[in-house]
Amino acid sequence: MKDKVNEIQISYKERVPASFWKKINSSQDACDVLYEHWNKNTIGLQESFKIVLLNNSNKVKGIYQLSQGGITGTLVDIRILFAVILKSLSVGVILAHNHPSGKLKPSEADKQLTTKIKEASNFFDINILDHLIIVPNGAYYSFADNGIL
Repeated sequence: MKDKVNEIQISYKERVPASFWKKINSSQDACDVLYEHWNKNTIGLQESFKIVLLNNSNKVKGIYQLSQGGITGTLVDIRILFAVILKSLSVGVILAHNHPSGKLKPSEADKQLTTKIKEASNFFDINILDHLIIVPNGAYYSFADNGIL
């Protein structure tokens, strides 16, 4: 009797034609896209971590919510993050999370996570273009704009 194994299938479904994808030219563009798709009923209640998946022209392929946590934090599993990036064949990524408190300053944990993701991305030739912290009123902090990416 032969050993049985599960078959693994990987897919990415494109529902919006590429000609309609939004091009990201700045951190403000990225914030606008993210804020538009953030649930306004929860942005001030609990922290979430999302990624904007980009093609090689910095056009948005999609937004994926990686985790949703509590009032002061959320866990990010880097293995799942890269599984999503690789599955979608994205070459650029913008990281984002919200601070329900309204504080725009990144924590040491935010900085360490960003560094860890950035280092891992080098192995896959994936560009981490920015990490945004978004607060309930739509203001944001950009790691790239502030020179810490």
